[in-house]
Amino acid sequence: QQGRMRGLYAIVVFVTLVCSKKMRWCTVSDPEQRKCAELGKALVAVLPPTAVAAFAKVSCIRASSTTDCIDRIRANRADLVTLDAGEVYSAVKQFGLVVVAKEIYSDGGCILSVAVVRNSSLDIRSLQGLRSCHSGVRWTAGMEPPSRLPAVPQLPELSPHLFFSSRADVSTFFSASCIPGAAAMAPPLCALCQGQKSYIRQKNYHCETSHSEPFYNSQGALKCLRSGAGDVAFVDHLALESIEDSDGGKFSLLCTDGTQAPLSSYRSCNLGRGPGGGMVTRFNFRKVARKFLQTLLFGQQGRERRRFHLFNSSSFGEHDLLFKDVTDKLAVLPDDMDVSQVLGLDYVALLKGLGHEGSSLEDSVVRWCCISHAEQKKCEQWALSIKSDPLVCVKAVSLRDCIEKIKRDEVDAVSLDATHAFIAGKCGLVPVVTEYYVLPSVVAVAVAKRSSRNIFIGNLGGRRSCHSHMYSPAGWLLPYRHTLSLEHNSSSPCDPNQVYSEVFWKGCLPGSQGNLCKVCMGGTGEAATKRCADNHNERFYGNMGALRCLVGDPSGKSYGDVAFLEQHNLQSNILSLSSTGWADGWTSSDFELMCGDGRRAPLSEWESCNLGVIPPNTIMTRPVLTARVYDFLMKSQVTNPNAEFKLFESQQYGESDLLFKDATQCFVHTSHMDYRSILGEEFYSHAETVFNCTHSDILEFCNQDVCSIF
Repeated sequence: QQGRMRGLYAIVVFVTLVCSKKMRWCTVSDPEQRKCAELGKALVAVLPPTAVAAFAKVSCIRASSTTDCIDRIRANRADLVTLDAGEVYSAVKQFGLVVVAKEIYSDGGCILSVAVVRNSSLDIRSLQGLRSCHSGVRWTAGMEPPSRLPAVPQLPELSPHLFFSSRADVSTFFSASCIPGAAAMAPPLCALCQGQKSYIRQKNYHCETSHSEPFYNSQGALKCLRSGAGDVAFVDHLALESIEDSDGGKFSLLCTDGTQAPLSSYRSCNLGRGPGGGMVTRFNFRKVARKFLQTLLFGQQGRERRRFHLFNSSSFGEHDLLFKDVTDKLAVLPDDMDVSQVLGLDYVALLKGLGHEGSSLEDSVVRWCCISHAEQKKCEQWALSIKSDPLVCVKAVSLRDCIEKIKRDEVDAVSLDATHAFIAGKCGLVPVVTEYYVLPSVVAVAVAKRSSRNIFIGNLGGRRSCHSHMYSPAGWLLPYRHTLSLEHNSSSPCDPNQVYSEVFWKGCLPGSQGNLCKVCMGGTGEAATKRCADNHNERFYGNMGALRCLVGDPSGKSYGDVAFLEQHNLQSNILSLSSTGWADGWTSSDFELMCGDGRRAPLSEWESCNLGVIPPNTIMTRPVLTARVYDFLMKSQVTNPNAEFKLFESQQYGESDLLFKDATQCFVHTSHMDYRSILGEEFYSHAETVFNCTHSDILEFCNQDVCSIF
């Protein structure tokens, strides 16, 4: 009881101090205005008498649309409004508002976008020329996920690019549509809408984001479908609850694989996932708004909940007033929360890519990720050689850092080895092209100096190891599967880092730590870096670096006994030891391969003596950028044979495999494939098994789920 009294006292103090002005809630229809007014009355009834005077000033501001609400809040003529996630993003990025709360539903903070049709022979590939109903112009379920329908090549015009580019027009795909909010941008997209038309803005509800437009929001889009005005409705899965069980059999969901499914199958049959709605206010009003919302939620506790149902609109003759009716609770957000944390990195990157921040020079630029001084130099030469599209070279510290930067929309693309491509796929990135090599295959090999006669796979315990780099297929993922040391094989751990730490005395695995960094040497000069850095600045990084580690430095000092690297450029790297000033006198005959069965073989027998086959490198990006990056790469690889810059050559920069493998002949278009298909089932399954028992900071970062963090 005392705790409850202290809570009441705290609320009274807050009300007295910061709520002496009106709390103006913006509404977009008469039913919403009535619900807001009832909320004000309920607060007066619930709050302690000392607070009544302050909260009696809660008022409801009637606007014509959610866009009008945003304008009013900016102009200090209203304070709060609930918006769909896409509108939240625009309100924050284009109009300077801040998010103060987020709707949370029974299964988290996200919604699924679904396509609903009346039972028929329709499928997702046969929508062209039909009539479409959408919840709203920038709504998560109304326009965003349909823009990235997988495996639907016939839907190029469904992209929301149409709102920001004159080149695209969704009206050429559908015969007629109702997309509330699209009137100012593309009037033909309002043909099916039924709201009242007027030259007076406050009285014009046709195609507006207001309940006065009958086909507004997900419930309105379903009404559009039910009435026969449209053939397909793009809505969120939460709206499906409003369809009575007796009517459910009349409707079906369209799945991306071309099939139909019952409404109850929305978890497996949907067009994508995105964040739910949120509340916005002005920046300088955010603290007052948060305190008000916390007090509002207090008024929904215990017996007071019966007085006013905050998340129920049935008594006002409409759905989803002030909040979605299926909202379970409201999460009041901390003051320092960025919009990308609220809506999720993937969703924010999608909206930015679709132009929701407005067009800019950045829309035509491709930002490439470089992980070393040498890569930066090569990338800058590439940028100078390209005449068509601007290229910006962005420095990162590792391939893992590149993946994170792409997800954060700080860079756009990078070429990844197979293991990093697996990580990037788990992170929501998608393939654009793969590198093509004129090779039977790329394989991982274990190499020793020919003079080290007593070294073979099976007795590597206590030796010194050289690995190309952390997470590399040849240097990290594949070697541990073999019995490297008979005396260390009892526990058979599935974490490669643990295996290498137990087997080897010390080594160089760039990107690792502890004993596996002791042999690394760092970088010097312009490429100076700390020892064991996960990039070419570390002299023992990559295939060339692992070979340097094995042969020792120019003075003859030995660093490693075995090197785990890729075979495809081993011969050329041996020849370049001398030309790059590293070490003289080494030839291919000075090295041998160590086979998984314990024997040794000449380098020429790599096809029968290797540690496993490696899929090709894949260039990956965010889903919304695949077309732009693909076009850029196609132009980049068509170069004058006499040109000074060569995209697939790195030796002049003192390293090998910079930006791309030097063995690359051309790029192969693979954006129609998923990364799992490119990697192949065997490699994919092996990588999944390893990462299921190996801690990975980048996967932990990627697995942050905006749907469940609130």
